[in-house]
Amino acid sequence: MKKEELKLTAEWDKTFPKSEKVDHSKVTFVNRYGITLAADLYVPKNAEGKLPAIAVCGPFGAVKEQAAGLYAQTMAERGFLTVAFDPSFTGESGGEPRFMASPDINTEDFMAAVDFLSTRENVDPEKIGIIGICGWGGLAINAAALDTRIKATAAMTMYDMTRVNANGYFDAEDSEEARYQKKAAMCAQHLADLKAGEYALGGGVVDPLPEDAPFFVKDYYDYYKTERGYHKRSLNSNGGWNVIGCQSFMNQPILKYSCEIRSAVLVVHGEKAHSLYFGRDAYADMTRDSKYAENKKLLIIPDASHTDLYDGGGKNAIPFDKLEKFFGENLGKRS
Repeated sequence: MKKEELKLTAEWDKTFPKSEKVDHSKVTFVNRYGITLAADLYVPKNAEGKLPAIAVCGPFGAVKEQAAGLYAQTMAERGFLTVAFDPSFTGESGGEPRFMASPDINTEDFMAAVDFLSTRENVDPEKIGIIGICGWGGLAINAAALDTRIKATAAMTMYDMTRVNANGYFDAEDSEEARYQKKAAMCAQHLADLKAGEYALGGGVVDPLPEDAPFFVKDYYDYYKTERGYHKRSLNSNGGWNVIGCQSFMNQPILKYSCEIRSAVLVVHGEKAHSLYFGRDAYADMTRDSKYAENKKLLIIPDASHTDLYDGGGKNAIPFDKLEKFFGENLGKRS
């Protein structure tokens, strides 16, 4: 399969410090749509034999230099070979036009990462898991429902991107009329983009922050727009997705067959996260009338907001010990 030659940054440009406990390198791999993805590979120093491996992605609209990289590096410190990748059309990955999203292609991005890990000599292909953060938590569950090679999945502070696009935040726009108006606006934007010869951006996290902004907007601002989490390639930190970038999520539900996932799934959410309802409902749907409910877990982190599970929020909110235990039990140690 032909790889596109991507321009990859050589220097360390993450939002977190580099660990001396792991070896880091840049890698690329191709998904089944022919899009070349860019990734950071983290390998425990002095590792021998075939390792259990984890692919990490998210949050939705972020890049691998932000939360995904932090998760990947930390799990590598704990003995797993990990890869944090940029989704198609974003970051250092390929794909045109830029700043588009797709429930199908983005699920395939996870599967392509599993392809990559499965063919490495230092990975045990029977011991591969995935971690999805924010919107990529829902996509990780969708990937687990499709890819039988995935043995364990952690969905961190997850969104169901199909639900939020179709119903709005907190399901406030869950009506046929509201959806019709959104679809009509998207169709009008199609023509406006064609006439302009370029795709209009929807805007990232609002800046400056309005005084009356709701808590979850302030939570996003505090991560994406400050030194804490800003990155120059992050969509949320800058111009955002194209206005029509997430259109197909409106009528393509991604979690329909989550109750058929046989492998282990851990859903982790913050007690104070505005998005907690996504995690609770996803867990309920996975376990209701399912033959495979026993290896599904829901973990609520006390006092944690949505973005606290991006980087710890200054209070070590990410339960890395529990993630290590979960993946250790379901992937096993090195062989």
